[in-house]
Amino acid sequence: MKHFRFRRAASVFLVAAMALVGCSSGGGEQTAPGTQPGGNEGGGQQVTLSMHSWRVEDTEGYKAIIKAFEAENPNIKIEFKPFKATEYNTILNTALQSDSGPDILQLRPYAPGISLAEAGYLESLDNVPGISSFPKDVLAAATGKDGKVYGVPLSLNSTQFYYNKKIFEQNGLTEPKSWDELIATAKALKEKGITPISFGAKEGWLLSLSHGVIAPASYSGGDYLDKLLKGESNLQSSEFLQSVTRMQELIPYFPENYVGLELNDMRTLFATEKAAMFINGSFELEGLKKLNPDLQLDFFPMPTNNGQSVLTTWVDGSYAVNAKSKHKQEALKFMEFMATKKFGDLFANQFKRISAVPGVSTDDPLVNKMAELSQTSSTPYLMVVHFAEGQPTTKQTLENALQGMYLGKLTPEQVAGEVQKSAATWFPPFKK
Repeated sequence: MKHFRFRRAASVFLVAAMALVGCSSGGGEQTAPGTQPGGNEGGGQQVTLSMHSWRVEDTEGYKAIIKAFEAENPNIKIEFKPFKATEYNTILNTALQSDSGPDILQLRPYAPGISLAEAGYLESLDNVPGISSFPKDVLAAATGKDGKVYGVPLSLNSTQFYYNKKIFEQNGLTEPKSWDELIATAKALKEKGITPISFGAKEGWLLSLSHGVIAPASYSGGDYLDKLLKGESNLQSSEFLQSVTRMQELIPYFPENYVGLELNDMRTLFATEKAAMFINGSFELEGLKKLNPDLQLDFFPMPTNNGQSVLTTWVDGSYAVNAKSKHKQEALKFMEFMATKKFGDLFANQFKRISAVPGVSTDDPLVNKMAELSQTSSTPYLMVVHFAEGQPTTKQTLENALQGMYLGKLTPEQVAGEVQKSAATWFPPFKK
């Protein structure tokens, strides 16, 4: 597998990384006098590091990764504690503000996380061995406005339409190559009594994620993105409005009562073969295969208006060190481990995802397919990479507005208007 790199457009990143988790400042005993921090000699007391994440579903996989680290560093133990993704930010923010945050914390990518570095909560990782091996466009997701790196990038994500190959083949369907073909495919499935798209509107982040798949079809291949980032176009343009309108056009092909469905409902519906398609990220691949090892699974990138296809990509997640950790040197030792190919190989094959560590490949053909398309046909996840600032963020504004649209309270024009209004309060090109 060739090394993943974003296209030029994707390298115009807004900076680093995260949002917030909580509890305990890293329990465990202090290193014994005369023992080198993080070292294995001297018979020092064991140090226990707390490590927090928003990925509850990764718990078992991290056991293998942590075991490999601890084998090389027997004086350091790591307690991995994940939280529900929708609660993680609030828990971490509260803990960091009260000086009780974890030793190691998972950062959200780009703008939401850089505020932690600006607030002085994060330790610079510029001197961590191996950090310089990451490409700059990957490090950008965990780089502060001061130019310092505050997180070791974890994964290179994509988001796309998954589909059930067996259902498609049984109904004479093939991967759609245009928006009209996608609608025709969904209509044909519905006429056969099959739920075309597993979708839920209860969790806002799933709406911006789905929009991230659909939106580029309306502007890829043109100069809209460049104009938008220069302030020469905006989020009420015909391109952006079309992307919201298309989100509305898919409603007839969603499950009944979709407004009350959350991720677990959507995942189960697709994995149990009660729905033919599922819009979600590369990070869902492992979970889908665990739920149904016999699932005949594939995915297709989004067909665009100009007859091409595009895969939405971004650097997702990194791990950082709490600047107030009592065991900072030991935590930095784990950061060093995360920058190695050994960690990258473990991560990629445990979680069936593209590791951010250069030179790592996997034994999973779908992951390798995602990686190849990420090199050749990628576009940045607009709301995460470029519009994740503001109070509330423009990304959150889009999510709330889309929920309003699905509840019948807002039109696509009103959704676009709300999003533009939010971005105009902080996005520098809109304030010229």
